[in-house]
Amino acid sequence: DKKNPKNRAEARRVDAERRREAEDRRQAALAEQRRREAIAREARARKLAFEQGLRTETVSNIAKDDTTGEDINVRRAAVNALGGHAGTVVVMEAKTGKVLTIVNQDWAIRDSFKPCSTIKLVTGVAGINENIINGDGKVRNSSAGMDLDYALAKSNNVYFQRVGVSMGSPKMIAYAKSLGLGEKTGINAAGETPGKLPYGNNNARIYSHGDDFSVTPLQLAVMVSALSNGGRKVVPQIARPRVERTAFQPHLTEQVNVPMRSVEGVLPGMIGAAEYGTARRGVDASMGVAGKTGSCITRGSWIGLFASVAPVEDPKYSVVVITRGQSERGKYAAAIAGKVYQALSGNIKRNRDLLYARQLKVRPVMPGTVMDDVDEGEEADVAEGDPQERLPIVVGAPRTQVAAAPPPVEEKKLVQKTTQSKPSFSPVVIEFDKSGAPEKRERPRIVKNK
Repeated sequence: DKKNPKNRAEARRVDAERRREAEDRRQAALAEQRRREAIAREARARKLAFEQGLRTETVSNIAKDDTTGEDINVRRAAVNALGGHAGTVVVMEAKTGKVLTIVNQDWAIRDSFKPCSTIKLVTGVAGINENIINGDGKVRNSSAGMDLDYALAKSNNVYFQRVGVSMGSPKMIAYAKSLGLGEKTGINAAGETPGKLPYGNNNARIYSHGDDFSVTPLQLAVMVSALSNGGRKVVPQIARPRVERTAFQPHLTEQVNVPMRSVEGVLPGMIGAAEYGTARRGVDASMGVAGKTGSCITRGSWIGLFASVAPVEDPKYSVVVITRGQSERGKYAAAIAGKVYQALSGNIKRNRDLLYARQLKVRPVMPGTVMDDVDEGEEADVAEGDPQERLPIVVGAPRTQVAAAPPPVEEKKLVQKTTQSKPSFSPVVIEFDKSGAPEKRERPRIVKNK
């Protein structure tokens, strides 16, 4: 009975207990929300501190760079192009090895980085020379339709993993050493690091992402210069003495122990990267830029790389950019290199006859085959839309044909009628006699059987 004082008191007690429990739950939820917000703020603060630390280190290193013997105009252009990015820029004469500038010399000479997708240049050269890549650019014993030029331009990971798995890591390491990786370049600067090669690693990612590789920007500059010079490797040299600044003598090491056909086989794909591939938004392909981008995660952050030469038919400059930070990618490193090339454009002369003579004109991509750019990186091993490329990589295994996807079914849409809507069906017109004569009606005649 609600009128009973005892019942009313019990009801008030139960109601108060219910409100207290509800308030406890609300406070617990608020405390959990505040805890999660605090964790998110701390994570953002750590990220900002890490990013700021990279930029601060870059600024500090640039201030300590020894600029003796560098081209001050090229250095100014490289510093301006790098802007607020944490990174390093190397600009070198591709044929002579003369270093025009090294921005952030500590990172370029005394530090080394994961090469990411730039390692695909090594995989491509090795695949051509080992006859794993056929003359038409297709992978041997593979039904995939992609060729080497397109795979390099779009940085397709699975293509190069197939090539590498068929070849094996010992041969991959041998070709990397032949192209100048894993050893000092011989630059006349103290503290150069030789980098690292992936001995004992048989993971397929070493052929596409450069896992367990460690390279310097100078090594990448020497490698892309050798690829465009027909295999002739140069020794990077800074013109320190005054006499070298006016009469620089090129320093050559040795010829890459790979036939020129194999060495130059990756150049059309590098041209394609600038014309329609991963670097096309960052560089001016009309200047003959040929390069390879790279994007992956290493040492706690993303890293973006771009190793390039220009003009590709008669290389004048080699520009390598490496940047670090959570938002960095290879296409942004290419944009920095593009600004450097713009500053050097007055000295870049194209030779179309030589371009065609060296058979370096990239094959046009037919309409309907160009896919949207996908950020290359570690989050996905498939950069293209071929469903067969998603199958496991097993050398010698038969390829399973994948049925074509059914055509998309058009989704039915509800039609909402308004006063302005057109009629769904054609109108029916009813005509009637307006003469005024009475309508004649006749009853049906009924005949009964007698």
